[in-house]
Amino acid sequence: MTRAIASLFGAGFLRPAPGTWGSLVALFPAGVVLALAGPVAVLIGAMLIAGLGWWAVAVELARSDEPDPDWIVVDEAAGQWVSLAGLEGFGWVGVAAAFALFRLFDIAKPGPVGWADRQPGARGVMLDDLIAGAFAALVLLLFGAVLPSRLFP
Repeated sequence: MTRAIASLFGAGFLRPAPGTWGSLVALFPAGVVLALAGPVAVLIGAMLIAGLGWWAVAVELARSDEPDPDWIVVDEAAGQWVSLAGLEGFGWVGVAAAFALFRLFDIAKPGPVGWADRQPGARGVMLDDLIAGAFAALVLLLFGAVLPSRLFP
């Protein structure tokens, strides 16, 4: 069961770019449903999947000789959901921006994201994506404050 959770029920085995696949699987349909329910629902969902993911990742890392196997993508789901909390309303442009920003911060690993990625064990695997998601949410909130709502719902 932990392998299924850590891989998002097999999404982590898709190639190329398993992290991107994991983010997409997190968005459709569950992430969209959470986004429709609003930021509080998104954050509750993100906390739940982060907790479950942390446990599954810890179990799987104990079985592996790799510090962060690329098939583990539950961390992408948690981070992607955190990014959706930055949407002030639901709109496809916002969801696409949340996806793109989260992937950008997760791949580029600026500042605290890179620091978290270097932490050992499940903490490093999960925390960098949660911080990347928080950065993406912050940028979305800033966009929402600056851009007209009809352009960026």
